Amino acid sequence: MSRPILSSHVLDTSSGRPAAGLFVELYKKKEEKWLLWHNTMTNSDGRIQFPFTKESMDAGTYKLQFKVGDYFKCVDKETFYPYVEIVFNTKEGEHYHVPLLLSPYGYSTYRGS
Repeated sequence: MSRPILSSHVLDTSSGRPAAGLFVELYKKKEEKWLLWHNTMTNSDGRIQFPFTKESMDAGTYKLQFKVGDYFKCVDKETFYPYVEIVFNTKEGEHYHVPLLLSPYGYSTYRGS
């Protein structure tokens, strides 16, 4: 299996477990507007591999919106954040892994490998 162009992994640091079943939307910026590009849900390991190829995901500015309010409601926890957005730039032909470390009152992200 070839390596995906875009992937993510969400860990719920308050439980020490993957954030399974978290809804995520991917947007692409076109002419100063955000267009919904794809939506999906994290798997049982908190992971997403977006179904793009080098040809279908061109260079540009993208945004991942993680619906963390809905996720925490499902696991019966309050949260300060209704959603988390991560905006990033891409170049052609590169792999992007965008992890999210999540708790009800904080989060962090980085460019993974």
